[in-house]
Amino acid sequence: MDAEYLGWLRRLTRRLGSIGTGGGGRGGAVVGVEAGAGAGLPRRAPVFTADFTSPAQWVAGRSWAYPGGGPTNPGDNKLDHLVTDPSYSRGGVFRATRRPDGNWDSGLLTTEGSDEGFTVRTDDVLEARVKLPVELGAWPAIWTWRDGGQEIDFFEYHPDNPDLLELSNHVRGASHYHHDPGVRPGAWVDLKVELGRNSVVWWINGTRVFADRKGVGRRWRAYLIVNLSVSAGNYHPAPEPGISEMSWEVSALRVYRA
Repeated sequence: MDAEYLGWLRRLTRRLGSIGTGGGGRGGAVVGVEAGAGAGLPRRAPVFTADFTSPAQWVAGRSWAYPGGGPTNPGDNKLDHLVTDPSYSRGGVFRATRRPDGNWDSGLLTTEGSDEGFTVRTDDVLEARVKLPVELGAWPAIWTWRDGGQEIDFFEYHPDNPDLLELSNHVRGASHYHHDPGVRPGAWVDLKVELGRNSVVWWINGTRVFADRKGVGRRWRAYLIVNLSVSAGNYHPAPEPGISEMSWEVSALRVYRA
């Protein structure tokens, strides 16, 4: 083997070994690359990349998942009072602050009613990178809603259960409590959810953790919601008296389509 061919082979080996590496989100993690799942193969471009500052993508401070579109939902054991103030959601940091009446001004964004009106559909894949809150009473979630239902909870979190993520398919009645040492107050978490017609599959930090074997059906679609709710105390502790503000963060959210 001559020296020129050997040098070319070495360069090719290094180039192939570098495919698929790189940072994703904060903290240097790679979103959506898991062992044994085709790392290094080319990917389709996302059909939706969240720009929380965009009024064409997102509507702030109202959702038909709340009675009358909001601003409150006490029947769901929530202290939320939805606000349109961009400082509560538009930067990707979803905040809540205590009000004098005992409720909490809180941030919510939804694609429902936006100019683009984006919906996730059967066989889509959602990926997100999130930083979990630390304050008791915080209730962050990424989920879906349309026409009084069609709810998939990509995740819900309550800091009183510090290592637990709640993963739910309300369309066909499946749920899972996922305990994970990588899940804790203040941690960054990589989330991937495959919305299959026969099974919804969740991946946390690159590991497949739950396949519900229920799915969403052939023609399912729903709007996205990202928000911070505040627990009222029936199922999870309400905020402690000395706490007046809480938050969590979404540094990336994308949807891929088959």
